[in-house]
Amino acid sequence: MASVPRAEEDVVVTQPVTRPVTLPGLVDDAAVRFGDHLAYVGEGRTLSYAGLAERVRSVARGYMALGAEPGFRAVIWAPNSIEWAVAALAVTYAGGIVVPANSRYTAHEVAEVIDRTGASLVVVADGFLGKAQIAELRAASALPSVLEVIDIVRIVGDLADVDPSAIGPDTVAARAGAVADGDVADILFTSGTTGRSKGAMSAHRQTIGVARAWAELGGVRAEDRYLVVNPFFHSFGYKIGIVVGLLTGATLYPVATFDLAETMGLIERERITVLPGAPTIYQSLLTAPDRGDFDLSSLRLAVTGAAVVPVVLIERMREAAPAGLGIDQVVTAFGMTEAVVVTMCREGDSADTVASTCGRAIPGMEIRIDGAASPGDEGELLVRGDFVMLGYLDDEEATAAAIDADGWLHTGDVGVVDEAGNLRITDRLKDMYISGGFNVYPAEIEQALMRLDGVDDVAVVGVPDERMGEVGKAFVVGSASADDVIAFARDRLANFKVPRHVAHVDVLPRNLGGKVLKNALRDAHSAATGK
Repeated sequence: MASVPRAEEDVVVTQPVTRPVTLPGLVDDAAVRFGDHLAYVGEGRTLSYAGLAERVRSVARGYMALGAEPGFRAVIWAPNSIEWAVAALAVTYAGGIVVPANSRYTAHEVAEVIDRTGASLVVVADGFLGKAQIAELRAASALPSVLEVIDIVRIVGDLADVDPSAIGPDTVAARAGAVADGDVADILFTSGTTGRSKGAMSAHRQTIGVARAWAELGGVRAEDRYLVVNPFFHSFGYKIGIVVGLLTGATLYPVATFDLAETMGLIERERITVLPGAPTIYQSLLTAPDRGDFDLSSLRLAVTGAAVVPVVLIERMREAAPAGLGIDQVVTAFGMTEAVVVTMCREGDSADTVASTCGRAIPGMEIRIDGAASPGDEGELLVRGDFVMLGYLDDEEATAAAIDADGWLHTGDVGVVDEAGNLRITDRLKDMYISGGFNVYPAEIEQALMRLDGVDDVAVVGVPDERMGEVGKAFVVGSASADDVIAFARDRLANFKVPRHVAHVDVLPRNLGGKVLKNALRDAHSAATGK
């Protein structure tokens, strides 16, 4: 339904004279444009845009007092919170590079990210999900590059136990002012089909530019209340959440963990207007038995993707209550860590277009199907434009394999583009599958499981799941039990990577080159389950 605007006096609509091209510049600009307008609401606390800038500058000074030099890298391993946003923005304000780590990762996975990036600082939510993150990190690695591991609760006090007296406001401002639009702003890790994660590097102008394009196409504005369910460690939460807020003045409500009843209560209580997320979020809302007890009519914009979206889901999201959610604008988009947002539907697109396609290329980006002679021809999706990553961290070979000499990023996805320019993904060249909105790469799971006694060979594929879209199924050769396989994976991998099903086979099907025929495994699962 229509949004419920805030009181007019609460919204500052001053337009910037120039568009900031760095994140420090954007923080300063947002403070001027939006002032006392609320930037964040969460856990009984609020923070205005002016207050956000003040907090960011103070924490940046703390980082500098700890010895962070220009170009330093900082890993943030924590769930969504106001402090996450402050911690990350302060990294860039101090001239550093943000390296988000999945909050569900194990300490071993995060330690690898820290060591590979040579991170100087690490910010963690010690105790999240009952884990002692700091102790576990220290046990996993000596962390030779790290100056300090910071519990995120210290961000509330602006690193009060660090003496920044020798670093004045002018010194901090000079550090922020020295950041250039072409400098690396962030490194987001994504696994590859080889099983080794790769760090996609983006410049400040790219991180800001892609967020601006998304915000403009979605019509996000200062009076919006934006519920950020997408994790900040993911580009959808960080760039399409935190950065979109700075650009538009929308008020962000970070959600650390998704709870259905609490989410519906928050939508009703705070009159939430913007709710992007994976299809599972909306499916959960639609099927909630007590949905009728909550007023969700304030929702006006939903952007989804990351999985196949049934047409009926889009129809029900748009349909008025009580049958549907009554969301005015529902669109889908396509992106990846290496490009964040590539295509997006527009307001007014039909439910069929929104559900069956990923929309058209956003401004600044172009797409083509490799080898396609006419619209509707199928082939590998190639992407080029302003928001394609700079490259993979310390991996020129992988960068060259992904981005050709003409600047086209080879996505590994197979798709078609219709006459209107709408993209439809039809298959994957890679084995990656999507579980609950998260990309999962089987090779990483397979490498972990091969360390388990009793696993002689293993292959993992994505199989359909009504709630998560897809989940992993491990086909195991060996004596290890299904319970042992799942327990071993759960101890070493983030929860969304853990296989939900295990099948034992005498031998894995392979071609003459030795490659596992994963289509045959998917077919075997389908034949056995009818799914």
